[in-house]
Amino acid sequence: MRDQEPPSGPGGQYRLADFLRRHREEILSDWQRAIQARHPEQEPYGALLRDQMPEFLDRLADAAEHAHGEEPPAIPQAIPSEHGLQRLELGFEPGEVALEYGLLRHCILQRMERTGHWPSFIELELLDDTIDQGIIGAITSYAHVRERMLQALERVSRAALESEDLDTFLPRLLQLLMETAVAVDGASILLREGEQMRLRAAVGLGAEQALAEGFRIPRDQGLTGQTASERQPREVRSAATHPQLSYEPLRELGIRAAYSVPLTQGEMLIGVAHMSSRTVFDFSESDKLLFRAMVTRATGFIVQAELAGRERLARAEAQRSLAQLDTLLEASPVGIGFLDRELRYLRINETLAAINGHPVDFHLGKTPREVLPGHVADTYEPLFLRILETGEPVSNHEFISHGPDGEGPARHWLGNYYPVRTESGEVLGLGCVVVEITQQKEVQAELRRSGELREQLIGVLGHDLRNPLNAISASAYLLQRSEELSDGATRAVERIRNSAARMARMLNDILDFARSSVGGGLPVYRERVNLHDIARNAMEELQVSHPGQRLELDVRGDGWGWWDADRLAQVVGNLMSNAVHHGRPDTPVCLKVRETGDEVLLSVHNEGEPIPPELMATLFQPFRRGTTGKAATRSVGLGLYIVQQVARAHGGEVEVRSEKGAGTTFTVRLPRGAPEPK
Repeated sequence: MRDQEPPSGPGGQYRLADFLRRHREEILSDWQRAIQARHPEQEPYGALLRDQMPEFLDRLADAAEHAHGEEPPAIPQAIPSEHGLQRLELGFEPGEVALEYGLLRHCILQRMERTGHWPSFIELELLDDTIDQGIIGAITSYAHVRERMLQALERVSRAALESEDLDTFLPRLLQLLMETAVAVDGASILLREGEQMRLRAAVGLGAEQALAEGFRIPRDQGLTGQTASERQPREVRSAATHPQLSYEPLRELGIRAAYSVPLTQGEMLIGVAHMSSRTVFDFSESDKLLFRAMVTRATGFIVQAELAGRERLARAEAQRSLAQLDTLLEASPVGIGFLDRELRYLRINETLAAINGHPVDFHLGKTPREVLPGHVADTYEPLFLRILETGEPVSNHEFISHGPDGEGPARHWLGNYYPVRTESGEVLGLGCVVVEITQQKEVQAELRRSGELREQLIGVLGHDLRNPLNAISASAYLLQRSEELSDGATRAVERIRNSAARMARMLNDILDFARSSVGGGLPVYRERVNLHDIARNAMEELQVSHPGQRLELDVRGDGWGWWDADRLAQVVGNLMSNAVHHGRPDTPVCLKVRETGDEVLLSVHNEGEPIPPELMATLFQPFRRGTTGKAATRSVGLGLYIVQQVARAHGGEVEVRSEKGAGTTFTVRLPRGAPEPK
């Protein structure tokens, strides 16, 4: 059953204009459903689909008011023109654009039939003419702009192919835009660089000054920032006075219209493109559509060009690195090689190739098993595989080579093998660094032979000098007991005895040094002795030699232990003599013995200047003597060395503290030990 409309208008006639205004929304809904029914595979466009049609129906109603009188007003061509351009941008074909108007006519007639409205012939004729004009206007605009767009996009593609980089392509792109759109007086493209937008190309108004200044702005500032953040085109009228345009030269140029389009690749912002004019306040829809199409086509090339630029830089950097590596490999006297995860040689220099006995080219692409003798490969292949598996380097691996034929002189090498990783830590292969150490080995052997010869000579010399020295000491002793000597002769004999005793001590030190160097330490013969008695006897002997020096002894606790009595007497004598020589003559030298459970501490203290810091590190090294005082001329520099060796032979150690105002104290820590096994 039809919905009857009440009569209206002159003579009760229901006018078309009233019908269109009353049923405007129903007609649009019917039209939208009809389009979606024809194209169910397409997503509904919603408000975008209806952009121009409501206004088109309103203008059709205005024209219908004059259907029975004066000449009806024509519908503005901008409405169907914009409709056609919109459908062009959405990818519609011309036939689909005409179909939309045909469906609109069908929906109007169906709604008339359902409501019982019967228009007059004049109104039907007006309806048909108006819709036909809409079809013609939309199709004409569609075809015209499509032709311009195809030509422009072809020129953009050609410019992209002919351009080597962005700095060449972008100015060509903007120049093409100005040639295509007459109203455009200036255009620019800003590309994103971190948190800023940098001007990369500009033509027309203000371009020269902006490029010279290297124009940059923060990514969220002005019209550029708003376009970038919204990812939508933005249009500004009266741009010269608009608050969002912060670039002062644009204000001075009197820009009227500005239009900005974001350049995006998926969700990524690439940049923003602008076009401006000082002759029009609004760009036409065709110019805006053309601009959007051109910069959209250009965005792909911009992305590719930036990627290609980064790739060129990376490749150039890689080439420089490889050139430096090749130079290093060729010039280095060290053997260097790189192998991949399959243990194939990737790079190797002449030195390492010569060690392996083959030319460089022979190695490339081969594994060590294909290059080295079988017994050598059996050693290195598991080693290299373990490095690749664990990621742990192998350092200071020594080996010997005998030339390509396995004969010839021996050459000594030191190899270091390490994994080669990416920045993420992935092991790509391994590197080899091999250094020849033949000369160092020969020097070490020569030094070892020289040291052994020196120590043997010292031992023989010290042993052979004992007999004549003993004879001198015995003869001096007998002469000293004679009652026929004058006072002068007695003093001379006393000097002979003292000098012989000093020489004996030096020979003892030299012999002890020889024993410790050759035999791995001083021999000790343990027995149960009392360190208190050893200290007291050694001090009494020293007091006879230094009657004017004040010596003090302080012993407490249990002094028994299993030690070599002669060696400990030597320790006490050396430390006390050292303290007497380096201490202040007017201050005492103190010898203390203390028990600390399983250990006994023996310490010697003297007042005087502290030991210089530069001497502390070498204090216990052999043949080190004081640079001043009596000790510099009366010692061969073995006293403290012997003290340390005796302490270590008993399982103990020597410590020293020397501070200004507190004097110097040597402390020997001696474990009580155990009897020698029978």
